Amino acid sequence: MNVRTWIVAGMVQVLLAWLAQPVQAADRIKVAMMDQQQVVERSVAGKRALEDLKSYSTTRQKIIDSDDQELKELEKGLQDASLSEEVRKEKQEQFRAKLEAYQRRIQDFNREVQEKQKGMVQDFAQRIHAAVSAVAQKEGYTAVIDRGSEASVKIVVYGHSSIDLTEQIVKEFDRQNK
Repeated sequence: MNVRTWIVAGMVQVLLAWLAQPVQAADRIKVAMMDQQQVVERSVAGKRALEDLKSYSTTRQKIIDSDDQELKELEKGLQDASLSEEVRKEKQEQFRAKLEAYQRRIQDFNREVQEKQKGMVQDFAQRIHAAVSAVAQKEGYTAVIDRGSEASVKIVVYGHSSIDLTEQIVKEFDRQNK
């Protein structure tokens, strides 16, 4: 072998040794994934909270529907050709005031539902973190990554099912949140 071949062989060995180091370090890191949305949807406390939120929204929707029906009846009353001009103006003013109140109520209810939803998400994020920490420490994981979902940012593109801790986290979450 000539000198040039020795130098190239030496550089390849150094490069291979350098590339092998991260692989050896990665062997000591234990990573898992989980699905936070599934924890909320499958846990007892999560199902209860989602049902409460749905009930809260449904109650508000019934009020909106009732207001909507009242507005339709007022509008229908305005179509009566036998109304005097004075009565028609009075009914139009009443309709306009009810419409403004209706629109305000929709905005208020939407804001209330969003605030309730935001509060629930923040509360569950903290509680899920506690369950994830317990499972990760018990199983010796260095990191647990939320896989994300189609509705949010999909963080994990691929992960083998053997590193999915979602089911253990749901059980731990239920245990912690009886």
